[in-house]
Amino acid sequence: MSIDLGGRLRFLRERQGLSQRELAKRAGVTNSTISLIESNQTNPSVGALKRILDGIPIGLAEFFALEPDRRQKMFYEAEELVEIGKGNISYRQIGENLFGRSLQILKERYEPGGDTGKIPLVHDGEEGGVVISGRIEVTVDDERRILGPGDAYYFESRRPHRFRCIGPNPCEVVSACTPPTF
Repeated sequence: MSIDLGGRLRFLRERQGLSQRELAKRAGVTNSTISLIESNQTNPSVGALKRILDGIPIGLAEFFALEPDRRQKMFYEAEELVEIGKGNISYRQIGENLFGRSLQILKERYEPGGDTGKIPLVHDGEEGGVVISGRIEVTVDDERRILGPGDAYYFESRRPHRFRCIGPNPCEVVSACTPPTF
């Protein structure tokens, strides 16, 4: 199987709104190097490709997993949601691959006593959610609230936060995080 390395690089560069010159400057290579790679006239070493991808920024694994010609799926049946967590907390993600996406949407289910842990979560971005059923305790920094059906939260994810199911019934939440950093 032959990979269109140049096409992938061009797709990513254009999607980021970068000119060849700007990407070359960020990567510390010549403008002609980017041009030659994008036209598939030269194959960069792994080290050179990594430096170029750092200028976008994207990792090597994500770069090779990219399928630029594949149309992104827009609609999902309930059974198509991807389970990314099991145990007392279930996180069902909309979409299996979030590459190129700016938003992560989850259907979360916390069993009674389900807790994200005593060590607070901290990551880049913003997140928000709406409680669908049950009751959940949400702690952000030193502020704590118990939310029920219809209640919501929205905060910067860099602030230490924790979620815990309160009461005898499971709690369901629909949440979103941007960028997809969960």
